Amino acid sequence: MTAAPGKRRFLILLYLFGFVLFTSLGIWQVERRAWKLDLIGRVEARIHAAPVTVPERFDALEDEYRRVRVAGSFLPIRDTLVDALTERGAGFWVLTPLQTGGSVILVNRGYVPANRKTSYARPAGPVVITGLMRQSEPQGRFLRSNSPKDDRWYSRDVAAIAQRRGLPSVAPYFIDADASPNPGGYPVGGMTVVSFRNMHLVYALTWFGLAAMCAAGLVMVRRLKASDG
Repeated sequence: MTAAPGKRRFLILLYLFGFVLFTSLGIWQVERRAWKLDLIGRVEARIHAAPVTVPERFDALEDEYRRVRVAGSFLPIRDTLVDALTERGAGFWVLTPLQTGGSVILVNRGYVPANRKTSYARPAGPVVITGLMRQSEPQGRFLRSNSPKDDRWYSRDVAAIAQRRGLPSVAPYFIDADASPNPGGYPVGGMTVVSFRNMHLVYALTWFGLAAMCAAGLVMVRRLKASDG
């Protein structure tokens, strides 16, 4: 089997380009995996740390899932029910604004099933909430957009909910309340799902595998050249 010199040069350049490209992508995925593992480790540390006061400024990268404790009074007449799909089934998250001095923080007090959407605990007076800081979820879910004018919510969009409820000075995040029981059992808190997609090792192996195929192609072309004399 022979190959024309022009075709051989083209194959060599193609395989070299592929080898460099796929190797670079593999290394990038290895670096991404290290970053993701570090992020997961830091988040795990926040979740299990002792609760702290809420920071003055919210940094999603540094404060997401930070365990905090805050005192204030709920404004229950301004509850917002957000569509929820949970391990307990379909239902709603109950988001209630918490007045804390000069600012308001939306608190996801937990889950209620559809048949309890109007019958759950509404504490009055001062309360202390412990939970995890979460960043806002703008717009809605995939194929299910929030409709503020219809008061229909599929995600916990802090800014849109605050505007719809006429809440001034609202923090740009919300807090997922912990599993402290509520009178009557609802809402059920402590249902935060912490999950990070980490497929970087699979991607890295895929890119390195393609790089190996390109290297094998280079060897094959050189052997053909040698056989042609």
